[in-house]
Amino acid sequence: MERLYAPWRIDYILGKEREPGCIFCTKPADDNDDENLIVHRAEGAFTIMNKFPYNNGHLLVCPYRHVSDICELSPEENSLLIEEVTRAVKVLRSVMRPTGFNLGLNIGVDAGAGIDDHLHYHVVPRWRGDTNCLPVLADVRIISEHIRQTWKKLHTCFREEFPPTPPKEKK
Repeated sequence: MERLYAPWRIDYILGKEREPGCIFCTKPADDNDDENLIVHRAEGAFTIMNKFPYNNGHLLVCPYRHVSDICELSPEENSLLIEEVTRAVKVLRSVMRPTGFNLGLNIGVDAGAGIDDHLHYHVVPRWRGDTNCLPVLADVRIISEHIRQTWKKLHTCFREEFPPTPPKEKK
């Protein structure tokens, strides 16, 4: 019998209380990107791994500014956000070789947003045959690599391909 290990998911399964504050504001304010699963920082937006992924490499791309709706961002902020989404796709293609992607926003709880007060894109790599009956029948997803190993690969590739850009200071 095969055993599937995804030890970081136990917090999600047990309904562990959320961290205080907005994680998309507090995590980038901290310098510990490894611990916080931030794989890249750019002007206007950053990329963080989903702690409870649908697939290996599931990334979240977030604007630094705390907004809940894409319409609240300026055209420049939207452009910087999409640039970071594009970088995430390029890095995932390079590192993980997916054959497809799901990209999207969930705006509002009724649309499925788990964190609805801070806008974020989901970038989910997909592979032919990666869907199966386990999520439906047993609420189980197969994550084939430890999240820390995936973080290291993605962070390294981001750093090599797109050196980090610190956010601009507000005037």
